[in-house]
Amino acid sequence: MGNTGLSYTQTHTKTKAEPHSMPWFKFFGMLLLDAMLIATAIAFAILFRFENGFSGAEASSNFLSYLPVHEVVYLPILLLGGLYRVYWKYAGLPEITSAFILCVFAGFLTYLINIVFTLGYSRSVLAMTSMLVAVSIVALRISPRAFRYLQRQYKHIKYNSDMKRVMIIGAGSGGAYVLNLCKKDIYSSYVPVLIIDDNPAKIGLRLENIPILGVRKDIPTLAEKYKISEIVIAISSSAIRDMDELICLCKQTSCRIRILTDIHGIDSADSEKKLSIRDLDVKDFLMRGEEHFDLSAINSYLSDKIVLITGGGGSIGSELCRQVILTHPKQLVIFDIYENNAYELECELKHNYNGALNVEVVIGSIRDRNRLNEVFAKYKPDVVFHAAAHKHVPLMERSYGEAIKNNVFGTRNLLEVAETFGVERFVMLSTDKAVNPTNIMGTTKRINEMMVQVFAKTSNMKCMMVRFGNVLGSHGSVIPLYEMQIKKGGPVTVTHPDIVRYFMTIPEAAQLVLQAGSFAQSGAIYALDMGPPIRIMDLAEKMIRFYGYEPNVDMPIKVTGLRPGEKLYEEVISEEEFKRLVPTMHKKIFVVPTAEIDAKWFYQQLTFLEREIENGFSESDARKLVIQVMLQELVPSYAPNNKFSSKQSHELKLVKQAIAAKGS
Repeated sequence: MGNTGLSYTQTHTKTKAEPHSMPWFKFFGMLLLDAMLIATAIAFAILFRFENGFSGAEASSNFLSYLPVHEVVYLPILLLGGLYRVYWKYAGLPEITSAFILCVFAGFLTYLINIVFTLGYSRSVLAMTSMLVAVSIVALRISPRAFRYLQRQYKHIKYNSDMKRVMIIGAGSGGAYVLNLCKKDIYSSYVPVLIIDDNPAKIGLRLENIPILGVRKDIPTLAEKYKISEIVIAISSSAIRDMDELICLCKQTSCRIRILTDIHGIDSADSEKKLSIRDLDVKDFLMRGEEHFDLSAINSYLSDKIVLITGGGGSIGSELCRQVILTHPKQLVIFDIYENNAYELECELKHNYNGALNVEVVIGSIRDRNRLNEVFAKYKPDVVFHAAAHKHVPLMERSYGEAIKNNVFGTRNLLEVAETFGVERFVMLSTDKAVNPTNIMGTTKRINEMMVQVFAKTSNMKCMMVRFGNVLGSHGSVIPLYEMQIKKGGPVTVTHPDIVRYFMTIPEAAQLVLQAGSFAQSGAIYALDMGPPIRIMDLAEKMIRFYGYEPNVDMPIKVTGLRPGEKLYEEVISEEEFKRLVPTMHKKIFVVPTAEIDAKWFYQQLTFLEREIENGFSESDARKLVIQVMLQELVPSYAPNNKFSSKQSHELKLVKQAIAAKGS
């Protein structure tokens, strides 16, 4: 965005802040009503103060002297204090408090005028008038909301089947936010009935007049007793213990289970952040609490910059685009070979921001150097995030040539073109499969890490890498696969009962990438402490229970065996690397130590590999063997889990000798 105009959020905020945005006739109507309220407040204050009321000579004669002074003092203060700029339909305690402060200040100012000019006003009348004006103007403004509340209650009693009786889980800021959402038109059919909270001290209390009636174990009983139709979870997964236990308790009811989106945003400084209620997703209880990063540091290097994202239409690439937009870049360039995803993302961004974005979608491949030159010459990006890659392990074992051409030599093209056109920062996405790889895909990503490290030594461009584990919900990941299998009636397939993986959410992965770019230690590999790995068998069982089945009772689990290139345990950081980890400003992000690489030797090995790749391919074991040996020369930790015959093992020895001779 930057110089291209205001975002939708900025525009919307500005509109609300205009001092006289309400129609003039409504504005003057409100002034007239408030003038009448002030007069009424003075009259009642005199009635309360003097026993004879208006029959008393002093009181009745002074009423007209009270009136003009109060009108002249109160109305300007209420106007200048912003009372007429408040959108009272959604006003809360801050707005009400502000109205009372303005009235108290006006009453105090009237008292000072009374003393200075010796008007002889009764101090009691002045004080009571101040309070009565405050109460009456607030009551006038919130009365439509009170009427709507009573109307909803009436509808709930009369047309019970049309309304949704809601149980809210969480009596903190999340629960209060849900109650506020229920007052809006979009959730007008929601009738909050009760609240659940695990803090026993809150039981019996009320939150906005909704009773807190029990703890989590009471959910099934209370849901049946109060005829609840929907349950809304208003507690973040990072703040609640045993989220899956809570889900299981909710699943024992017949209620629709929903959750408040982005609960972390409620107490943030971003007042424009909009939260909503969405359907529960399986990822809500499979993940540990998400890590949240330093957005100010991210904004500082992306704001008003031209940002290019390769693979921008993919799972992580598209989320990178969504989060980069929030930093107000000068322009966002989405570069992808697959036009459908990129086009859908472009439509989504333009719709969400009302067209107030400078977004360009460019179709092309990182393997096409000429196309890269065209794109970089036209857009001149300042920052590049490299998310384009072939990533599916079993597919890349069979199409190993394509994996190497795209992942290795496509990345080399991108690095060289980026440097030529003066890119400031280059951030590459890597994977835990690059650590002690057993497959072609992981090995190509490890070569990429080495390439960026070597390249960074001689380049003015700041180059860094980000390494993380599996991403929940990304294309081809286990979550969508299991969801599809469960919906089709099973079986749910697990490759090995003991296989474990690290997981993170798509937004978390994207923020990690953006945060790493802010550190700007050229040549560094950044890794996230992802907590303990998740056992895939446990994951499958939780998902089956999430959908209301019992594992191996009414939903079978089938163990299929490890796939080509797959290993039981994956590591974000190797044992050697772990010994020399370097902390960063973020407690969960570490710099992975790197070994020295001979640049001349590295580029020579790349040349040998490229020649072999360009010579053409046959999908034979012998051909793959040659490639695997060449990859092992580059990445000694690469240990393919192929099972070779004795004849093939002999051939392997001969190939190694031939390659060693060529290298010398």
